[in-house]
Amino acid sequence: MDESDRLLPIANVGRIMKNILPPNAKISKGSKETMQECVSEFISFVTGEASDKCHKENRKTVNGDDICWALSTLGFDNYGEVITRYLHKYREFEREKSNKDGECNSSGNEENRDHYESLTSFRNLVETSTSLPLEFRIIDSNKGLNLKTVK
Repeated sequence: MDESDRLLPIANVGRIMKNILPPNAKISKGSKETMQECVSEFISFVTGEASDKCHKENRKTVNGDDICWALSTLGFDNYGEVITRYLHKYREFEREKSNKDGECNSSGNEENRDHYESLTSFRNLVETSTSLPLEFRIIDSNKGLNLKTVK
């Protein structure tokens, strides 16, 4: 397998990084590549732990609950709890959307369904989902190590 095949797309990584920085901030290519390698390795680490659990339970499919379990098992308890809450909200959203779609199909108004409304509802779900602030360690040559919390 080629090295680049196991990494997240660098454009996506850069876009996520830009979302948290001030609008005028610049991100070097090296920073994007480093972050790309780190997040890809983190995802592989967590997914590997979840996959091992599934293998021991004779299951072939890793699901969201397995990822939440792996995060907690690996010491990322706070993130595991938040992602578990998010996963439940996501599943609830999908159930409601499925019920709504069923109502539209049975009433013959399938053409009237608004895809944009579904996307907006999901975006609101994501934005209102409980999340932890991100913490970055910033080294300033004049001031030493500072901890910056970003929401």
